[in-house]
Amino acid sequence: MRKTKVRKKASKEDQYSGTILVVDDEPANVDLVQSYLKANSYKVIKAYSGEEALKKAFADPPDLILLDVMMPGISGFEICRRLKSDNRTQLIPVILLTALQDFQSKIQGLEAGADEFLSKPFNLTELLTRVRNLLRIKRLTDQLEQTESVIFALARAVEAKDSYTKEHILRIAKYAERLGRALNLESQEILAIRYGGILHDIGKIGVSEAILRKPGPLTEQEWLEIRKHPIIGESIIQPMRFANKVGPIVRGHHERWDGKGYPDGLKEKAIPLGARIVALVDSYDAMTTDRPYRKALSVKRACREIEQDAGSKFDPELVPIFLKLLKEGALLS
Repeated sequence: MRKTKVRKKASKEDQYSGTILVVDDEPANVDLVQSYLKANSYKVIKAYSGEEALKKAFADPPDLILLDVMMPGISGFEICRRLKSDNRTQLIPVILLTALQDFQSKIQGLEAGADEFLSKPFNLTELLTRVRNLLRIKRLTDQLEQTESVIFALARAVEAKDSYTKEHILRIAKYAERLGRALNLESQEILAIRYGGILHDIGKIGVSEAILRKPGPLTEQEWLEIRKHPIIGESIIQPMRFANKVGPIVRGHHERWDGKGYPDGLKEKAIPLGARIVALVDSYDAMTTDRPYRKALSVKRACREIEQDAGSKFDPELVPIFLKLLKEGALLS
């Protein structure tokens, strides 16, 4: 490793008190990197083996990990793979450090989920630049996660406004996820559909509670207010990382197969698949739950109504799959 003169503290903008886990079985390498990072306002945690690195990362996740590849026991590739497959650590940036120069090793590192790949001997100034860039991205990711937590809390607040729909969003999310799996959809698409189920009615935060709880028929003006909630919901979730996938589900969950739904009057497969799924399971849950204007229907009657509405309200290809899952008891398994 080429020695580079340790620079004094970075500019005020870059003095971010991030915590970096440095993993290398050679103590001299760890000490050199630590001295450079500490001089630039970073807190450093040291680990000298793969086992120690995993233990420390899972116990108290750092902001970034510098990980040597060639170590006794667990290789850096495997450590990276485990970190990126665990919910606690999958968003932590990982820089792999290695003396391996071949192209295949770099591909292996990227396949393990590494965010950067530096070959030894590396320039410490270059390392610091990459650390800064990845930590900047990590800060943005953390801010998005905080925003998403607030939005999910809002969804629960909307549900709490209506005692008749207790646990409604969790059931919708579960039903929608099960139906997505039965369709053999990709995992990311299933996740988006699950989030769409949780957030589908978040726009009702902008609807009067008196309208939501009204026991009798709604007036034309009240219906106009209700029909705004998919658009409001779509706008609320725009700051989320997955808004481009979940937004169309939230906006489209009241569209109908025959084009008579709202807010856009979409028809058939112009309606996003996730929205078609949520529309179906949402209707089933509404039918089988007590509401201010009527008692819950029996499962048998709800299934009969859904079957009758296949091809008008609902996607006719989804209805038999949903009813089969329901009959087999697979929706909440």
